[in-house]
Amino acid sequence: MPLGYLEDRFKASLINGGKAMAANGETTGRRGIGRWRILGWGMAIGLIMLPLVAMQFTSEVNWTPSDFVAAALMIGLTGGALELAVRVTANRWAQAGAAAVILTSFLLVWVNLAVGFLGSEGNPANILFVLVIGIAIGGSIATRLRPVAMVRTTLAAAMAQVAVAGIGLAAGWASPGWDGIYEVAIGSTLFGGLWLVAAALFRIAARNEPANSKA
Repeated sequence: MPLGYLEDRFKASLINGGKAMAANGETTGRRGIGRWRILGWGMAIGLIMLPLVAMQFTSEVNWTPSDFVAAALMIGLTGGALELAVRVTANRWAQAGAAAVILTSFLLVWVNLAVGFLGSEGNPANILFVLVIGIAIGGSIATRLRPVAMVRTTLAAAMAQVAVAGIGLAAGWASPGWDGIYEVAIGSTLFGGLWLVAAALFRIAARNEPANSKA
């Protein structure tokens, strides 16, 4: 048997084996993503159903149909945004940073609707925090989650968070007395910290990006 024939067969087997391994890895990756999607949406449905279950055992929880619709809309938009972020970038650290941005925005809206950041939930001053979310989400869309640009975006969101809270305190929109100051200070520190966590994740993502893709 010619030596050249054996060499060609050996090369072909290596190529075919490599293709098979790549296909198998791609299939495994898709299955892994599929499991996470099922888990994530299952948790989302569980969060929506949790108040309904609680209402069967206590009168402290009393949601109306509009409450469930609002919760379903918010959680659905959050899940959809997470799905979109995974599709926009393959950088896992950037995906983690995007998740931090999305979840922080969700929590900021939820807190304002539930108890209010400045005073009570009925205080119209709380609408100012839409500016913070606008910076974060608008920046994410404009930059398509490019890590270096998103570091700047999330830092801007952190500064806006503190600035809006400071304006609210200076204007007297918070709850009266030291309790109001304490609540706003704690809230600003917490949410400012969450924006900084997102910035740190994007900073790590930027270090793992090819040099010619950084912007």
